[in-house]
Amino acid sequence: MILDNWILNKEITNNKIKKTFLVITAAAVLICLLGGCTIKNEMQPMQEESNKSSSSVRSAVDFEHELDNYAPKKSNYNFYFTYKIVHPWWDAVALGMEEAQRQYLDKGITVTYEYLAPDAASADDQLERLAQAKQGNYDVIGVDVADEDIISSALDKMVDEGYKIMTFSSSDASEDCKRIAYVGNTHNYEDGADLTEALCKKLDYKGQVAILVGSKGAPCHEDRAQGAKDTIAKYSEMNIVAVEYDMDSIQNAYKLTLDILKDHPDLDGIICCNMSNPVGAARAITEKGSDAVIVGMDHDKEALRYLNDGVIYCLGVQDCYSIGFDTIQVAVKIADGNLPGELFPEKTNEITTIIYQEDAASILKLLYGEIL
Repeated sequence: MILDNWILNKEITNNKIKKTFLVITAAAVLICLLGGCTIKNEMQPMQEESNKSSSSVRSAVDFEHELDNYAPKKSNYNFYFTYKIVHPWWDAVALGMEEAQRQYLDKGITVTYEYLAPDAASADDQLERLAQAKQGNYDVIGVDVADEDIISSALDKMVDEGYKIMTFSSSDASEDCKRIAYVGNTHNYEDGADLTEALCKKLDYKGQVAILVGSKGAPCHEDRAQGAKDTIAKYSEMNIVAVEYDMDSIQNAYKLTLDILKDHPDLDGIICCNMSNPVGAARAITEKGSDAVIVGMDHDKEALRYLNDGVIYCLGVQDCYSIGFDTIQVAVKIADGNLPGELFPEKTNEITTIIYQEDAASILKLLYGEIL
């Protein structure tokens, strides 16, 4: 419900979203959603499992946010954000941004921002967008890094030229990058390892598995894949038979999975490192009647339905809403000339929660208003 309502109310022109104040009763929507996120179960033997599921869902996405007590130095701020690809995952991040924007407006502070991305992930495209952003009058430029090696050096140059640069979302720049701060997932390697560990346990620590990575060079995708590889390497009876890049495309992931199944019809599992590839993999697995176990990332509606049906074993859900909200708060502080320290850390870490079949119905209701 909350994601669908946002999509209906956004204005998109040539993949450009100019954010002022979204006229939406966000508070009422959130209260309604939060009021319905605990599912009651009248059957006593199932109560403990139900409570466990509700707790997992509540921890996965935190809609209850309030601005801290920092007093902004200006009454108007203008930001520029560019991210890897037009995709529902970043729509969810935008929800948190819009709530922070609304709360600032309630305090008499206007926050505007541009939120830009290409239809296909591309470091070259991101470089062009950053060059354009340099021509604008932005207080802060925020980047979800498309390629760590290529983009980090460009950000260093922009910082040297006097631009206030932060990174956000799921992909930080390189460790030595001069960007001021990062808000997002700081544990992508661990997420990949945790999902893979769950898969290995499900398979009794033996079998052939494939990895669908995502976009080449994208730090979050590459780090999750590395976490998966290192975990598989711990078990002598586990073997990686294929590693493919789907470029964060459901259709590519679907086709690649069909190819992998053709070459390895007895495939035991697939590790999916972004939000798109669990869906593509599940479509292919269902079509071919394969028993391969799928683990993957995030909250795509179709993926959650596959999770509910048992086609997907588990999903690591990132708290996109918190990423967006905290990104705006940190951007305001950076715009005022603050550096990481007491007001905000260099890296604001957001959580990932692994959810299973018993959680799927609850989170579908919470995020999409869908009752199964």
